[in-house]
Amino acid sequence: MTEIIILLAAAVAAVLIFTRVGLGATLGYLAAGAVIGPNGLALVQNMDTIHHIGELGVVFLLFLIGIEIKPQRLWVMRRLVFGFGGAQLLITGALFTLVAYYAVSLTFSVAIIVGFGLALSSTAFGLQILAERNQLTAHWGRASFSVLLFQDLSVVPLLALVSLAAAGGIDAMESMELAALKAGGIFLAILVGGHFAIGPALKMIARTRSKEVFTAAALLLVLGIAMAMEKAGLSMAMGAFVAGMLLSDNEFRHQIEADVEPFRGLLLGLFFMSVGMALDAGVVSRDLGLIVGGTVALLAAKAALIFILARGFRLDTPAAFRSAFLLSQAGEFGFVLFTLADNSGVLPAGILEPLLSIIVLSMALTPLMMKLGDKLARGVAGSGRAIAKEIADDGEQKVVIAGYGRVGETVGRLLSATEQPWLAVDMDVEHIARGRSNGNEIYFGDASRQEVLRAIGIGKIKLMIVTLDEPKAVEKTIHAVRQLRPKLPIITRARDVPTAENYAELGVQVVPETLEASLQLGAISLKVLEVEDTELDEILEEFRTDNYRRLRPSSSLPPDSPGNEDGK
Repeated sequence: MTEIIILLAAAVAAVLIFTRVGLGATLGYLAAGAVIGPNGLALVQNMDTIHHIGELGVVFLLFLIGIEIKPQRLWVMRRLVFGFGGAQLLITGALFTLVAYYAVSLTFSVAIIVGFGLALSSTAFGLQILAERNQLTAHWGRASFSVLLFQDLSVVPLLALVSLAAAGGIDAMESMELAALKAGGIFLAILVGGHFAIGPALKMIARTRSKEVFTAAALLLVLGIAMAMEKAGLSMAMGAFVAGMLLSDNEFRHQIEADVEPFRGLLLGLFFMSVGMALDAGVVSRDLGLIVGGTVALLAAKAALIFILARGFRLDTPAAFRSAFLLSQAGEFGFVLFTLADNSGVLPAGILEPLLSIIVLSMALTPLMMKLGDKLARGVAGSGRAIAKEIADDGEQKVVIAGYGRVGETVGRLLSATEQPWLAVDMDVEHIARGRSNGNEIYFGDASRQEVLRAIGIGKIKLMIVTLDEPKAVEKTIHAVRQLRPKLPIITRARDVPTAENYAELGVQVVPETLEASLQLGAISLKVLEVEDTELDEILEEFRTDNYRRLRPSSSLPPDSPGNEDGK
């Protein structure tokens, strides 16, 4: 408990300081870890345990990335994944191998492991920066992600290199082939089984209406598939990415995103702190020239190579600078690869600690490298001229309906009749199944949670229609939307006038069901009594105007709405 309190206090203090001076949260986590870790003040000793727990943050991060990428989009990205990503790993790995062989005088097999291990970049740092900047869908963001994805796909062959170097001969090659077949079989089983089993299982869990059980199921899904992939010889991060893709078209995806997001943020911060703890000032001071020189050479060489390749794959110059400097560091998989090689007796004595120090130091410099990349990109784009954000627009701005019961379904049909793009969120599995069977975009989710609103793209919503019939749920939803989008137009229903008046105080447009029903009932009655249509229309307009004026402040009404005559 004491170490947990120290971790939390250090994280909060460091992030506040570093964000205040403009260095970012990631560098704050690294600094906090270095200060309180066993190589600093030694306030926290269980570095390995913290690192293993923190790696789950990377797992959840890859899951959330995967859930945003549909298999069709991944197929479209194949040129970047296998072209740009493959070229980066092969060319960078080959260059570093030659340097390790000729300049450092390592054996050729060891030089290959060191060269390709350093050619990898940090998935955690790269994707975290892209997510913070909302640039995952930008062209340079997709290109950078493609490189990281190919590197994760290279886990099995790189681990096999260590096995070949340790054992050698035909036996090692045969075991490598068996491992590849095993990995392929488990990968195929997860894809097929997940496609047919995940949806029905989540529907059964959702019917329990227990938020805690659904959250537990979401965590089980991510960690279960990630562990299965690890057993197959792939990385847990790759397994989480596959789990995310399996859910990219699922109606439960937004609720699962909302449930997983808090764990991702907390655990990823823990991962960055564990990286900071691994920085040993004693080792760095002992081999200062080698470590600092190696880190600078690594960052410069990778940035230059990735920039050239990015331009070759048709990224413009500013995007190429950003991608190159984002991916210039060494990756967390280097910890696994080099430690395994050392335990297998492949690495010569005394080389492991400098290698790990170079990885950690290059990671710690990533936020500063990214700032340098931004500066170069701005300089290329033109002095004093802002660079337009390259956020890809996935489609038109949409209307969101919170609640897809009888009222929400009717509203959706009206929107479809006028070709207005819309989506709906609901907590009732039967409502969702009915809506999706008709080809509508309906998702499982609690619209009163900000995490769900962010997942459905609250920034691109042009109108929110709340059709929920539970007053407390309506108020919670309105408050959640207002905190994220204070000026977003909201329309809601109310059972009666007092409830409508409560909603009106929140600054939304309200349709009281009893009022509208009574007006319609009165209109039909007056028609039966043969009241003239002109007189009837005047009476209805007067009653409607008076009632709606009491319900809503005039400033919240559109010019042509009842109770806001002459656009006032």
